[in-house]
Amino acid sequence: MSDLPRLLASGEPVPHHAPWPRAVVGADAWEEAARWLAEGRLTLLGLWGEAAWAHMAVLAGGDVAVVSIACPDGRYPSVGRVHSPAIRLERAMRDLYGMEPVGLPDTRPWLVHGAAPYDFLPVTGDDLHEIAVGPVHAGIIEPGHFRFTCDGETVVRLEARLGYTHKGVEALLAGASIADGAKIAGRISGDSTVAYALAFARAAEAAAGVDVPARAGCLRGLMAEMERLANHFGDIGAICNDAGFAIMLSQFALLREAALRTNVAVFGHRLCQDIVCPGGVAADLLPAGLAAIGAFLAEVDGRFPRLVSLYDRTASLQDRTVGTGRVPREWVMQFGTGGPNGRASGREFDARASLPYAPYDRMRFAVPVLAGGDVDARVWLRIREVGESVSLIRQIIAALEPGPVRLADDDWKAGGWQAGAAGREGMALVEGFRGDVLVWLRIGADGRISRCHVRDPSWFQWPLLEAAIHGNIVADFPLCNKSFNCSYSGHDL
Repeated sequence: MSDLPRLLASGEPVPHHAPWPRAVVGADAWEEAARWLAEGRLTLLGLWGEAAWAHMAVLAGGDVAVVSIACPDGRYPSVGRVHSPAIRLERAMRDLYGMEPVGLPDTRPWLVHGAAPYDFLPVTGDDLHEIAVGPVHAGIIEPGHFRFTCDGETVVRLEARLGYTHKGVEALLAGASIADGAKIAGRISGDSTVAYALAFARAAEAAAGVDVPARAGCLRGLMAEMERLANHFGDIGAICNDAGFAIMLSQFALLREAALRTNVAVFGHRLCQDIVCPGGVAADLLPAGLAAIGAFLAEVDGRFPRLVSLYDRTASLQDRTVGTGRVPREWVMQFGTGGPNGRASGREFDARASLPYAPYDRMRFAVPVLAGGDVDARVWLRIREVGESVSLIRQIIAALEPGPVRLADDDWKAGGWQAGAAGREGMALVEGFRGDVLVWLRIGADGRISRCHVRDPSWFQWPLLEAAIHGNIVADFPLCNKSFNCSYSGHDL
């Protein structure tokens, strides 16, 4: 018996959890799962709490499961004690739910600011100095504090302090209706509104035991790929700008704007906010939608290859990106880092292919993976994903067939979605432009949300940014930071 089935068999299965199993385990099994994470036999997908319970989602190959441990006294064995990627998640659990991870090596508050002075981790050595940056920054960006310890211009250590955009998302979701929950989820990280809304919708549909109409699945995929393109265009341009090549910023800004304006013509909203909803989509294509998509793809075909060529043959740009901010494969494997940041360092994981869902289960696409692990690799990974997204959009358009775009009320009821279905749980993993977004959801007896946890891919990417800048110069931090492009808002919840 492989690791995951053996872990689940050691506990009591929880009914009405879909599409992946959940089991309540004892302390021994919980600690064994933590050791397997540390050994690389499992990958951590999420770690969250609620009153008297701790939950952990794990991945093994193409299998996903959730294990839970009862914490009647508010204490449980720390996962971060043996598996460092869990440390910040457990610090957040302490702040949000007062739960005590026994053996947690770092007990500083994570989301609670101002209660006491924050002690950054010490660094010893001769002639070192500190540079404090943020949380307020010069640009129109979200707040985060970065504490650099340097030897001259060389960064010896970077430690980030986040949590400044914490807004109580999980408290807002508790007790909300499904419809309101979908709106809240779609506003957690605005540049990923489609990915978040889709993850929430799929978790709700899993709990209900229903599938959406085929046309709705295609339209969801179309919006997700348009979101990916808009953000990849913006990221590539911004990375080049931080390397002093401003013309790329302006040219890629034009492509990003073209994507957003196409969304207006196709769905009526630049970001497609509130269009993905539980049961399907809230709106079908507008009359001029297909023509607008065709014109947009033609513009990408005409502009994008020339810009890629310009990036590739500009020696001064390559001098800034090649070899800068390198992240080895073993680090992204340890942290389960997803998205371009993981795939640029050799981790072959993309939720669209590894855990297929509609419409990707019917599409042909490659998952680009590179080994370089530096800023240049993260640029090229995005470049290759742009090509795959363009191909996917064309395939999705070709696969569109007439039909409903949302489940009717009777379809929900046939799946068991109704007040009184207490304890129904669902989980989803959706590939956003940054990586995999996880949503875990429980519906109460009144048909409202009793508990919902949302995990942004940035939880497993911010720590690697701290490691990536080590040994680089201070001036390379903006370049490394933008090449990661972690979310503050999605992370801070």
